Amino acid sequence: MNRFYNHTFLLVLLMLQFSVHAQEQNAQNPILFADVPDASMVRIGDTYYMSSTTMHLSPGVPIIKSKDLVNWELVNYAYDRLGEVDDLNLENGKNAYGRGSWASCIRYHNGTFYVFTFAATTGKTYVFSTKDIENGPWKETTFEPSYHDLTVHFDDDEKVYMIWGAGKLMIAELENDFSGVKKGTERVLIENASAPAGDNIMLGAEGSQLFKINGKYYLFNITWPKGGMRTVLIHRADNINGPWEGRLALQDKGVAQGGLIDTPDGKWFSYLFRDYGSVGRIPYIVPVKWKDGWPILGVDGKVPDTLNLPPSVGLIPNIVASDEFERKKNDSKLPLVWQWNHNPVDNFWSLKDRKGYLRLMTGRIDSTFVQARNTLTQRTIGPVCAGTTALDISQMKEGDFAGLSLLQRNYGLVGVKFENGKKSIVMVNTKDDQPLIQESIPLTQKRIYLKATCDFTNKKDEAQFYFSLDGKNWSSIGITLKMSYTLPHFMGYRFGLFNYATAQTGGFVDFDYFRIKNELTEMN
Repeated sequence: MNRFYNHTFLLVLLMLQFSVHAQEQNAQNPILFADVPDASMVRIGDTYYMSSTTMHLSPGVPIIKSKDLVNWELVNYAYDRLGEVDDLNLENGKNAYGRGSWASCIRYHNGTFYVFTFAATTGKTYVFSTKDIENGPWKETTFEPSYHDLTVHFDDDEKVYMIWGAGKLMIAELENDFSGVKKGTERVLIENASAPAGDNIMLGAEGSQLFKINGKYYLFNITWPKGGMRTVLIHRADNINGPWEGRLALQDKGVAQGGLIDTPDGKWFSYLFRDYGSVGRIPYIVPVKWKDGWPILGVDGKVPDTLNLPPSVGLIPNIVASDEFERKKNDSKLPLVWQWNHNPVDNFWSLKDRKGYLRLMTGRIDSTFVQARNTLTQRTIGPVCAGTTALDISQMKEGDFAGLSLLQRNYGLVGVKFENGKKSIVMVNTKDDQPLIQESIPLTQKRIYLKATCDFTNKKDEAQFYFSLDGKNWSSIGITLKMSYTLPHFMGYRFGLFNYATAQTGGFVDFDYFRIKNELTEMN
C-alpha cells in the first residue's frame, strides 16, 4: 500500500510540474500588464502593428509591433505634438488631462499605413499616413469636427467609409484626399447599437471597429449595462448599408472594446482591454472560433487565463525601460518609452548640456505639480514595479521643487524642495486635489537618490516612496499612496521626472538615470 501511495504521490507531483511547465510555455492574460488601451490592430505578413491611446501625452498615438501577439515593442508615434493650444501646452491654467487624442484606428491600404484619431481638445479629426510605419515620415491631414470613436474601412469598390458615435452609430464616406466627409453621405447606420445588451444601458455602444471577412461586415462595439460590466457587442451585415443584426458577444471580467485579428496560419483572436484599477486599461487576447458565420469569443464564453501563444518575455525594455541618459555625440533623442506630460518646451531640457545626464531647467513660475511643464513620464507596470532615480540638485534656486512622481489626479511624489535657503526631502500625497506634505527631512548634500514602488496585485493599488543618501541604504518617507484611477486623467499611473519653479526661474537639476524593475525590493 505504501508503494502504491508513493507512486500515486509521485504521479500527481509530476502532473502538477507538467501543468506548471505547460503554463510557463504559454502566454498569460493580460498580455500587457500596463496601460495600453483602445487598441486597433493590423497584420502585414507575419508582423502585427497596434495603435493605442495616450491622450494628453507627447508624442502621441504609440505604434507597437509584435511577431506573436504577445511580445510587443514600441516602434514609433503617429505625431510629436497634437496641436498648439493652451490646453496641450499647459498655458493660462489650462490642461488636457483625460482629453487630447482618443481611440485611434490603424489601417493598411495599397502600401500605405493610416492612423485615424480625433480630439475634442482641438475639435479636429486627424489622418496620419506613412509608407514606413516604423520610421516615418508621417503626413498629417485634418478636418472638422471631431468624430467620436471613429473606425475607417477601405472597401473593395475603393470607397472609404467612416463609422462613429455612441448609442446611435453614424456612417459616411470620406473624400479621397481625406479632407473631410463627402457631402450627402452622412446617415444613421444603427439607431440603437446597444440593443443586444438590453434596455438598461449605462454606456451606449461606442468604440466602433469594422472588419470585412469573407464578404461579410462585422462591427465591434463596447457597451455597459447598468449593474453589469463592460460588454462586447458584434453586429453583422452582408452589405455595409445593412440590414444589421447584433449579438452580445462577450461579457466576462469587463474585458471589452477591440476587434478581430488573424494569424498567418489561420487562427483567429480578439484583442480587447480590461479596466484594472490604477495601473490603467490593460490588453487581453481572447481566442475566437467561427460558427454559422459569427465569431465566437472566449472559451465557453469566458476569457481564458492562458493562451496557445508563445510566452511573454516581459515588458522591459520594449514597453518600459531603464535609461542611463548616455548618448552618442549629437544624439539628443529620448527612447520611445518616454513621453512628456503635455507638449514639452524644448529649450528647457537637454541631454547634451551634461554628458550622461538629463537636465531639466525651469523656465517659468508654476504653483502646482500638475500644471508644471516638462515632466518626463513612462508607464508603470503590473503586477509590481519600482522606479529609481538619482539627481544632482546643486543648481536649484529658491522655490524650486524636483524629484520623482507617480502621476495621476491623486498623485504622489518624493523630491527635493528648496525653501528659505534650505533644502529638504519631502513626500507629497494628494487628497481632494490638494497636495499635502506628509514628511520633510533636512538635506545638506548635492546628490540624492529617490525611489517609488507600485503594487497593483489584485488591485491593491498602493505605492511607497523612499530616499537614499548613498544609493545603497534606503529609508521610507511619508505615507502609503492609495492610488486610484480617475476619469479626469483617464490614464494609469506613470512615473515622472520633474523640476519646476515656484519663486524664480533659471535653476536646473541633472538626473543621472532612471531605472525600472518589476519588483518591490528596497535595494538597488
